[in-house]
Amino acid sequence: MSVRTQSSEEPAEAVHRAGFASFVGRPNAGKSTLTNALVGQKVAITSNRPQTTRHTVRGIVHRPEAQLILVDTPGLHKPRTLLGERLNDVVRATWAEVDVIGFCLPANEKLGPGDRFIAKELAGIRKTPKVAIVTKTDLVDSKTLAEQLIAIDQLGKELGITWAEIVPVSATANQQVDLLADLLTPMLPEGPALYPEGDLTDEPEQVMVAELIREAALEGVRDELPHSIAVVVEEMLPREDRPADKPLLDIHANVFIERPSQKGIIIGPKGKRLKDVGIKSRKQIEALLGTPVFLDLHVKVAKDWQRDPKQLRRLGF
Repeated sequence: MSVRTQSSEEPAEAVHRAGFASFVGRPNAGKSTLTNALVGQKVAITSNRPQTTRHTVRGIVHRPEAQLILVDTPGLHKPRTLLGERLNDVVRATWAEVDVIGFCLPANEKLGPGDRFIAKELAGIRKTPKVAIVTKTDLVDSKTLAEQLIAIDQLGKELGITWAEIVPVSATANQQVDLLADLLTPMLPEGPALYPEGDLTDEPEQVMVAELIREAALEGVRDELPHSIAVVVEEMLPREDRPADKPLLDIHANVFIERPSQKGIIIGPKGKRLKDVGIKSRKQIEALLGTPVFLDLHVKVAKDWQRDPKQLRRLGF
């Protein structure tokens, strides 16, 4: 088993490579945080709630010798709803199209049935190289980390997966993140950059704005509404009659929940929670878009939307 840690060797090759990597792992394995650490800017929604990433957010890592495009899929899990099944289909379709798959396994949790479920799926995808990425290493001591590395090596042997690399990283402490990019790069096909230098993601701005609002809305409702929130940005328009040096962007968005009883949870006593969601997400949106924003939020009920194909389509799934 070869476990990679930082070394001082300089890669010799001067060819340019560009391609796609997908991070997979059960919900909350640290995929989005790792995407953000590699890209160096917040592009994927991170939350310590499982199942928060609904869209395939691509983070784009620009390096002199390569361009690595990260496809952050929703966590694969045993589906209980139509939404769950759709999300799993998205994951499998993505895996079949990327150049390398990074399987994220948190250092601070023993391998469980969820990890095994994904590993079995991965074993069925023959051609794509697979890198085991041990995340959240800052949360454990070296003995626990060593045990986890051995367990991952064993899991591969058991299921017939040959790990191209096993890499321990901590995205929050920024340990070995660059090394991971170094190791993924040679697995990409040779070719020119696929995106212009300044791009960090190809998500439409409206989708990213909706994700930031959704993240802020999830923040305080810990266990009450994990998957019941969807956000749709109805319109984003520059305010008319504003002087050129003082632009203002009007954003109208709806926060959808499944049941009327959930409305009070999101709005909070005297509207305080919704106000907080507005303030928090507005700051993030302004940082993302680089312009002052007026954010108009409304909470609406879309009954049992996760189980209804028509509603799923309308909410963009």
